[in-house]
Amino acid sequence: MSTDSPESSPSPRVARNRYAPAPAKLPSCDASPQNQHSGSPSSSLTVAFARLPTSTVNAFCGASAGIASGIVTCPLDVIKTRLQGQGSFRPRNLARPTRAIYNGLVGTARVIWIEDGMRGMYRGLGPMLLGYIPTWAVFMTVYDFSKDFYGPRMENKWLCHITASVTAGACSTLATNPIWVIKTRLMSQVSARALEENRPPWQYKGTFDAFRKMYANEGIASFYSGLAPALLGLSHVAIQFPLYEYFKKRFTGLEMGQSTAQHENVHWPGILGATILSKICATSATYPHEVLRTRLQTQQRTLPSHSHEEISFRGGHGYGHHTRPPGTASSDGMINIPRYRGVMKTCTTILQEEGWRAFYNGMGTNMVRAIPAAVTTMMTFESLRSLHQKAKFDEGHLELHGRDS
Repeated sequence: MSTDSPESSPSPRVARNRYAPAPAKLPSCDASPQNQHSGSPSSSLTVAFARLPTSTVNAFCGASAGIASGIVTCPLDVIKTRLQGQGSFRPRNLARPTRAIYNGLVGTARVIWIEDGMRGMYRGLGPMLLGYIPTWAVFMTVYDFSKDFYGPRMENKWLCHITASVTAGACSTLATNPIWVIKTRLMSQVSARALEENRPPWQYKGTFDAFRKMYANEGIASFYSGLAPALLGLSHVAIQFPLYEYFKKRFTGLEMGQSTAQHENVHWPGILGATILSKICATSATYPHEVLRTRLQTQQRTLPSHSHEEISFRGGHGYGHHTRPPGTASSDGMINIPRYRGVMKTCTTILQEEGWRAFYNGMGTNMVRAIPAAVTTMMTFESLRSLHQKAKFDEGHLELHGRDS
């Protein structure tokens, strides 16, 4: 793909200047009114914000976008997680689930509301926010840096954006996978009134309680459960962000994080369209890996038990709730073979036990969740980036009037 085509974005060799405001004629005004405000707190804050390094701004914008997205979409994420994990906790003597307890978006929401109320809809919000903040802060920072690094070394813009997306996704995944495991466990946790085959073999009071019990009972490896399918999920960002860059360039003529010099128009329709189209394409193409990741993350790793009595699953529901799901110890102290072992074995097991449709459990709900999440994330990020560029523009305006006074 030639980079000399008329529709190509600016050369990656000038990546460091891609966030510079587009040239614009400064508005003519009297210098004295401007100078009256040059020492105001708002002007000082504008100057301080404008002078922040790009990496810091990207981290802040990414973290803020993650927080906004998490709060907006947490209930939908809970519903999606329940649908994805459905069938993974039933006893092994049941070849197939007797009946699905969670059916679709509305049906699953109704069950969660009846059993757990509003608290159930926001179960796992704590680790979700703890995860989104570093995830998007790391991703946006590394993505921007990677584009600058790979740009001069790659002629093809698509390849540059794909490589930058994979690099940023790998860094953020490795840094935050433990948080997402805890979030998935908490969201999979159901009320004690639920059927036994739908109850996970743990009960956590909150984020730190989950961390403590998982570390004590399962070891450090439990925090990296599902890492392989999570890394396979890099294909998602490898599709989403290059497409977003392409669509935004086509719709607005600007790259990701870039806006016009006047900063009065953030090109909302173009950003909205680019976000929705890129997210639908990426989610449709890569959804099965999310089911694999959820199944592996919700499978508990348990240390051997030396008791010869009935074995109660560590971290379970307490006395009287005795289960021996995959990974637990039997009465002879031997570890049962886990149901899900690796990506390929997990695929085979799900296909044999539940059929191919299980790989798309919760996809409709996930699409309803993913699109608003992506829109919230990108709108927040682009807005804050625009504010930063406007601050840099205003700083230059203030300095110009200061020299003229």
